[in-house]
Amino acid sequence: MTDILSRVDPGWLLFVGVFLGALLLIEGMRQLLSRRETNTEARSRRMRMVAAGTDVAERLSALAPRQAGEGGSLAALMTSVGLSRSPALYVVVALLCAAALTAMLLQLIGLIPAIVTALSLFVLLPLLIMMSIRDARRQKLSAQLPDALDLMARGLRAGHPLNTSIATVAETMPDPIGTEFGILVDQISYGDEMVVAVRKLAERVPTEDFRYLAASIAIQHGTGGNLGRILTVLSQVMRGRAMTRRKIKAMSAEGRVSAVILSCIPFLMVGLNSIITPEYYGGVVGDPLFIPLAFTALTLIALNALVLFKLVNFKF
Repeated sequence: MTDILSRVDPGWLLFVGVFLGALLLIEGMRQLLSRRETNTEARSRRMRMVAAGTDVAERLSALAPRQAGEGGSLAALMTSVGLSRSPALYVVVALLCAAALTAMLLQLIGLIPAIVTALSLFVLLPLLIMMSIRDARRQKLSAQLPDALDLMARGLRAGHPLNTSIATVAETMPDPIGTEFGILVDQISYGDEMVVAVRKLAERVPTEDFRYLAASIAIQHGTGGNLGRILTVLSQVMRGRAMTRRKIKAMSAEGRVSAVILSCIPFLMVGLNSIITPEYYGGVVGDPLFIPLAFTALTLIALNALVLFKLVNFKF
């Protein structure tokens, strides 16, 4: 052992020690800064508002209720990602930033390219990001819903009323399902009927699972029956559908990867040829037929990619 240690360069030991020390320091700071409360008040955005002393009207105004007919509006999109409902401010700020960037790029790339670049960065890109966050939030809501239904069903079997079971979900489950069911509780306490409040929940989260929940509660409210049993069966159906989706995605993974590779190969080949032999394409750029043929080739590549992705992506 002594012989082995004598062969080790002390500089490397010092380097490894400094690296490990820096790594531990960064990890410790990350854990310290990312600490979250674990009490009930910090489980969801609504519970933090409750702890801050806001009343029902303030919570409903801040958290949810997009009005009927706003399903595709900017206000509904911003609300669905957790932003305050101020679409006018967003539009003004986005246009001012786009105008400033256009003025800076005007002398470099011309008026039309500058306008397109500025609008893409400050108008289109934020909208795409918000839509991506909204879709991810809806997927998480659908994943949390079976657990919420099981919790409601246990409360109903224990003898609690439906309002109390929904309130238990709102208080114990984290975001986003905790806040959405909390909005449901606030709407009921603010005067909405149960069926109407659940229908509004399905409108805020327009997925099949939430529409099934709204239909189940509406049918049970009108005809009676064992709601706990209905919710248990519904949660089992949702879990089965989620498992089927994952199986289909796993079975089609090879096809989706192949579609990506086949769609990227033409651009990769053009790039490599341009680097290895620049005259391969450079010699024909000036030909009158180059632009039409290049446009035709890009169109065929796009159609090929569209067909491939249609073949390996399934709606279920």
